[in-house]
Amino acid sequence: MLASLDPIVLCALGAVIAYLIGSLSFAVIVSRLFGLADPRSYGSGNPGATNVLRSGNKAAAILTLVFDALKGYVPVALAVHAGLPLTVVTAIGLGAFLGHLWPIFFKFEGGKGVATAAGVLLGFSGALGGLVLLVWLAMAVLFRYSSLAALTASLAAPVIQYLGWGASVMTAGVVVMSALLIWRHEANIRKLLAGKESKLGQKAAPK
Repeated sequence: MLASLDPIVLCALGAVIAYLIGSLSFAVIVSRLFGLADPRSYGSGNPGATNVLRSGNKAAAILTLVFDALKGYVPVALAVHAGLPLTVVTAIGLGAFLGHLWPIFFKFEGGKGVATAAGVLLGFSGALGGLVLLVWLAMAVLFRYSSLAALTASLAAPVIQYLGWGASVMTAGVVVMSALLIWRHEANIRKLLAGKESKLGQKAAPK
């Protein structure tokens, strides 16, 4: 039934629903459930798994990571399973990602979108998401900087998608997500260049 709707209507409807799902800031939600400080109040101030890890609570950080990824993966995977056009699937992925960056339920103060972007890519294609995650993991293990790993994976994602699946509307979607991810890491880039970036798991002082 959904496939019979006008593609433009499907794109708009799917993107809005995915945006609302993406607007669930699990870093804040999980931190409240665990009785932790708001992740926007310490460390980098970023409501994401890496900053929650700086609280010292690994379980909260893992849950944040999983749910942030799922809110990107589930809407896209459902759209793919429903046989919706690639344009609609891409719009849904972007909607979920933008919801994480600018969540309507949390005063538009969102995270950088690394886990959610990973979920979206896995929804697009398990192979695509897996290869990009391998890039992130390799950089994280080698250098212990989550931001450097995210930046490298962001640069690699469009290249991997294009080489493996060819140019399509999905390529444009991946490029947009990568560009936004790099832009959201602007402060981290400056810290990396200055040698002041915190490493993975390192506790940080209040924001």
